[in-house]
Amino acid sequence: MQLNNKNILKPVKITGNVEISPDVYLVSWRRDADFNPGQVVKIAADNQEPPRIYSICSGTRDEAFSVLFNVKDEGSLTPRMAELRRGDTLYSSPPYGTFTSDDGPAWWIATGTGIAPYYSMFRSGLAGNKVLVHGVRHANQFYFGESFEQEMRGSYFRCCSKEESNGVFHGRVTRYLEQVETFPPGIKYYLCGNAGMVVEVRDFLIERGIPWNQIVAEIYF
Repeated sequence: MQLNNKNILKPVKITGNVEISPDVYLVSWRRDADFNPGQVVKIAADNQEPPRIYSICSGTRDEAFSVLFNVKDEGSLTPRMAELRRGDTLYSSPPYGTFTSDDGPAWWIATGTGIAPYYSMFRSGLAGNKVLVHGVRHANQFYFGESFEQEMRGSYFRCCSKEESNGVFHGRVTRYLEQVETFPPGIKYYLCGNAGMVVEVRDFLIERGIPWNQIVAEIYF
């Protein structure tokens, strides 16, 4: 069906645009389709420029689609998205993609705004038997951290490379993983974030005996 074509963008009306951390926004619009947690949408500020891909950050029971983005000064889209207000128009594709989880045990590993698909999975009720590792540069970048901490006690691990903070591992995600004694076999390991982290962690897990087909990756540019 044409409506499921990921290359077709349609106008949507913004219902909210909140700056949740310096230059990091959560923009929302009314949800008009079902989706699987972890899927993405293509977004454009108008129908003249090429769209960019963003993970859906909302849960399957939420009334709105949301995406998390950080403003890139050199970008053509994110500075414009940051200025959007309720009632303004954005262009979005239908949801699509295969970076999806289920209710089986797994590890979710993220850097920066790569936490977005895991928050969608979390809000969709899939966090019960998951381990979440989130790496950031600064302590104010643990997006949705309070929710994760409350619901995933003992299974939510934060890594901060530039600042020291109580209860937070001081260092990069890869350095944290090097200190993990064993990785459970027979489960999936999801990687989402910058390309350097994804490649490094993928190779590290393979060296530690995790088969490549149990590693699911999504790169954030």
